[in-house]
Amino acid sequence: MAHINGYVVAAGEKKKASQPSWNWVLINATGESKALDVDKYAVMHRVQIHARDLRIIDPNLSYPSTILGRERAIVLNLEHIKAIITSDEVLLRDPSHENVIPIVKELERRLPVGNQAHHGQGDGKESSAAHNDADDGEEDESPFEFRALEVFLEAICSFLAARTTELETAAYPTLDELTSKISSGNLDRVRKLKSATTRLTARVQKVRDELVHLLDDDDDMADLYLSRKLSCACSMASSPNCYLTSPTIGSKISRASVATVREDENDVEQLEMLLEAYFIQIDSTLNKLTTLREYVQDTDDYISIQMDNRRNELIQLEVVLGSGTVCSAFYSLVAGIFGMNIPYTWNDNHGYMFKWVCIVTGAICVFSLVFIMSYARFKGLMGS
Repeated sequence: MAHINGYVVAAGEKKKASQPSWNWVLINATGESKALDVDKYAVMHRVQIHARDLRIIDPNLSYPSTILGRERAIVLNLEHIKAIITSDEVLLRDPSHENVIPIVKELERRLPVGNQAHHGQGDGKESSAAHNDADDGEEDESPFEFRALEVFLEAICSFLAARTTELETAAYPTLDELTSKISSGNLDRVRKLKSATTRLTARVQKVRDELVHLLDDDDDMADLYLSRKLSCACSMASSPNCYLTSPTIGSKISRASVATVREDENDVEQLEMLLEAYFIQIDSTLNKLTTLREYVQDTDDYISIQMDNRRNELIQLEVVLGSGTVCSAFYSLVAGIFGMNIPYTWNDNHGYMFKWVCIVTGAICVFSLVFIMSYARFKGLMGS
């Protein structure tokens, strides 16, 4: 107990009151949504998870993409999607986020069983067939948690694919422009695109790795069958009112959940097919990014080759200018010798000496220039 301003406050209430509240949106199995502003203790009590599991979806902490199965909930952290899925409701963080608003609308549309036949995932089932199954009492409906998980996987795959398309649209013209004109502005734009490609590739890789981890472990996939585990618990309980502590969980066990419990508990084929479908999508997105990175690397190599070629041309020009300087030095030497005011005996009646010296010096200069140019060209062809 603690005394605050003359009032007696319980220690647990004081600790709970100090916790900041989080914004949630709750969507039940009928597609109805409700905004919640509760702290983490209320969320932990509602979905029966530990605080360490709740830290995975804490926006102040940096956790990789995770799909974690617990006894009564699925904790999901995929980029901006931070949610908790139970067997009859979904808790989604930050419902006012611009990328989360469409997901809330999609959940409201697809979570009700009656709308399942219209969500359109290329399964070929028409609404008339769904109505016939309903009339026959043999509805083949997926568990609630799988319908919610499918919405989240579809949203994150579409989001990353859209970001990849935007990056490709901006990158390829910029890279082509750089190959035609090398400038500091184009180089800076390519540098930013290369950084953006690296960051987006890492984000896509994390989501892909999480799907691979689930597909490789049947036990982890079995942990995501919340309705099956709930049905097993109810079938083993002596009281028919098992798990009625939740206001709606006792009335939300669908016929699909009851049918699932009759199957082998290790059968994860339904979830495996769901995960494989979105694994193919995220893997295709990763392949596009890999191709883009290779194109960036090829452009970088091409620019390096061009820069090396221009550098070699400058070196050759420097060699030519140096050779010309050496040749001019020879003529300057001859002019200096004959221009000195010193009496030499061979200066008398030996005018032909000047001509021979000029001819020999010129021949030496030409030979030196040809030799230097040939050697420089040979070394350039040899790659030295």
